[in-house]
Amino acid sequence: MFKAINQRAVASALFTVGMTLSSAVFAVSASTTYSFVGVTSNNAANVATGVANLSVEVIDLNATQVAFKFTNTSSASVTDVYFDDGTLLGFAIDPQFSAGVSFSLGASPGDLPGGNSLSPDFTTTAGFSADSDPAVSPNGVTSGEWLTLTFNLQPSQTYASVISALSLPNNGGIGDLRIGLHVQSFDNGGSESFVNVPAPVPEPETYAMLLAGLGLVGFAVRRKLS
Repeated sequence: MFKAINQRAVASALFTVGMTLSSAVFAVSASTTYSFVGVTSNNAANVATGVANLSVEVIDLNATQVAFKFTNTSSASVTDVYFDDGTLLGFAIDPQFSAGVSFSLGASPGDLPGGNSLSPDFTTTAGFSADSDPAVSPNGVTSGEWLTLTFNLQPSQTYASVISALSLPNNGGIGDLRIGLHVQSFDNGGSESFVNVPAPVPEPETYAMLLAGLGLVGFAVRRKLS
């Protein structure tokens, strides 16, 4: 009898926790996170550091806007952001950033360093770039900081259109969307360029599905014991 009561209590707890947490996750705006791969190879250790620590979260704000939130967990500094876009994005909105970061629209240099080594070339769309303000590296995105760039969507385009274009169905050609980063002030003083990886990293929705599954398991156990 005591064992059965304990089983019911555990099942009830699993159900409650799973459903509560999964509901909380599903309640947030849709977002997809991407990592980066090296474009230049000035220093293998620096490239590896960037690959391990750079990411961009693509956020569905509403029917007409999408945001790109850049984060960095290394001591190097993201100083320039570039977009090679087809017909998805419209006008950019002034950058938003955390304390210690300062960015303005329009990067210098005007194109992603080393972008011409990609096939096809990474060609920055006019007006679709941002640069850290002087002093360049101190105002860039470094460990624990973030930068968000928001764009209006072109008519008939959606968040789903953006995610599809980021998967590079045309291998970087017309209709695809590529994001480039120029990162400076690695530990050895070097710099490298990076471009987004087409496949997203695991998203919170994946964990929400797992939690929902736990809730259903608990529900099934409760029914069996009742």
